[in-house]
Amino acid sequence: MPGDGVLLFIGAHPDDESFGPGATLAHYALMGVKVYYACATRGEAGTIDPQFFMSGLADSGDVRWAELQCAGRVLGLSAIFHLGYRDSGMAGSADNRHPQALVNAPVEQVAGRIVRIIREIKPQVILTHDPCGDYGHPDHVAVNRAAVEAFRAAGDGGRYPEAGAPFQPSKLYYSVFPRRLLKLAVRLLPLLGQNPKKFGRNKDIDLTRLTGECLPVHARVKLSRAELKARGDASACHCSQLYGGGGPPRAGLLGLIEKLIGRRDSFSRAFPPAVTGTVERDLFEGLDQDSKAR
Repeated sequence: MPGDGVLLFIGAHPDDESFGPGATLAHYALMGVKVYYACATRGEAGTIDPQFFMSGLADSGDVRWAELQCAGRVLGLSAIFHLGYRDSGMAGSADNRHPQALVNAPVEQVAGRIVRIIREIKPQVILTHDPCGDYGHPDHVAVNRAAVEAFRAAGDGGRYPEAGAPFQPSKLYYSVFPRRLLKLAVRLLPLLGQNPKKFGRNKDIDLTRLTGECLPVHARVKLSRAELKARGDASACHCSQLYGGGGPPRAGLLGLIEKLIGRRDSFSRAFPPAVTGTVERDLFEGLDQDSKAR
């Protein structure tokens, strides 16, 4: 199945593919799977230092989309789709009120755009953000809700008939971060003079919120050095975020934790329901050629 497989990652912003399950995307691309990214926004709300503006790029969305194109080439993505929305920013920010912001779009509308992509590329496996929005970003939460709705609707010919012939993907996974290690970080950060409730460049991420709900891990993908390097190189494409003070940690306590878990990516299976206690090693496990025709 991997050589004939199709995988779709549905994310909120440029860089979510690299700072998230990038190594897994590279893993399957190297195996011959057609890997796609449906990105909801162009990351317009991201803070960008003027030094990262490239010639001919008018705004932060242009910069971040160009970075995404670079990362897509590194990861071996077959194509990148834009769902057509604007970055909403963090909860309570002025960007939340923009009329094109993703958080202001009806779930049914966003899902319909995803359904069209699903019916076009016919993925057996879909990855997306967890229901908590990873670190609580409103756009990540919105993408999760729309992706779940699209997964349910894609195989129903009576829904979104304008989006093409029905096709039902076989599996839906959430990308998850091991909460056990995050709880350790929350305990240790104050000892290093950092407030876990006001983390990140803009001090708008509350790490303590992320330790409360723990989704079970149903799949772990073991990563090779080549796949880890691809993730690192793809992350480096997002220089406006990585070197501008954003992006994933590359030093300090969280950087150490990232290295400890970096040899595997973890996923929670939303559909079909997983058997308690089982952990898959392959997201295409249990699928066969017949899955392509569903």
